[in-house]
Amino acid sequence: MTEKMNVKDYSGMEYYGPGRHEGDRIIDVDRAWNSLLARINESPVSGTPAALPRFSSKLLKIAAALLVITGLGLAGLFISDRKLLSKKISVVTDINSKNLEVTLPDGSIAILNRGTVLSYRSNYGKTERKLSLSGEAFFEIMADHGKAFTIDAGKAVVKAVGTSFNVITSNPDSQVEVFVRTGKVLLSDNSGNNSILLDPGYIGTMDSGKPLKSLNRDPNYMAWNTGILVYDGQTLDIVFRDLKRVYNMEIIADDPSILKETWTSPINNQSQDTIIRLICYSFNLGYTKEGNTYHLSKR
Repeated sequence: MTEKMNVKDYSGMEYYGPGRHEGDRIIDVDRAWNSLLARINESPVSGTPAALPRFSSKLLKIAAALLVITGLGLAGLFISDRKLLSKKISVVTDINSKNLEVTLPDGSIAILNRGTVLSYRSNYGKTERKLSLSGEAFFEIMADHGKAFTIDAGKAVVKAVGTSFNVITSNPDSQVEVFVRTGKVLLSDNSGNNSILLDPGYIGTMDSGKPLKSLNRDPNYMAWNTGILVYDGQTLDIVFRDLKRVYNMEIIADDPSILKETWTSPINNQSQDTIIRLICYSFNLGYTKEGNTYHLSKR
């Protein structure tokens, strides 16, 4: 008995094994097998690619596109975060405002005088505590020995850890001036090669890389912040200078001899007109006002 083994190709043709019955169809097995291999290995040029390779290729393209989109999204997020963290924040006071209190992200406090600009980055306190100052401000610094508090003061750099001090960058002679109330402050030039360490009660100045240190003997040094001026026989030229700094009053003596008069009364947050009336009453003077300027004259 002859064994028959049926094998179907993709065209449905039947093939028979070596043994066959008489009258069975004669099949060219080599030709059929070659035809099957040709269909399996059919190229895109001679026909349509097989479904599985085409599906895999589409998946790879989609996956690659998703990776590119994800990478671009993460890069954009990183760049956006960097820009957000490095955003500059500025606080500005005009000529008519003073004692503006600013609480920094680390809890330190800055009190700004008139005409002052305080700037820092939005990532302040993350890796460093650094800001820039133009004008005058008083600082009360939270202690953080791992991150020194640094002020870019234009012609000088001020560094502290936990202390309170006053910084002026707007002196007429362009000196940067620092007064220390508590703690210690390091005042340096921009190169860092010249510096002085300031103790409480001392004033340090920096101009053209030459640091100087002196003991503060002016009881009204911080009057711009407190509004209180005290005198014990100081001449009116000194009083008028202080009134300009503390109360933004421009006073001109039409007679220079007026400036030699001495003053002993305290001034404690009175209005400008009240202060002028007190001075004129004390020395029998008259005054006129032109804009924001007072002119004093003898009666």
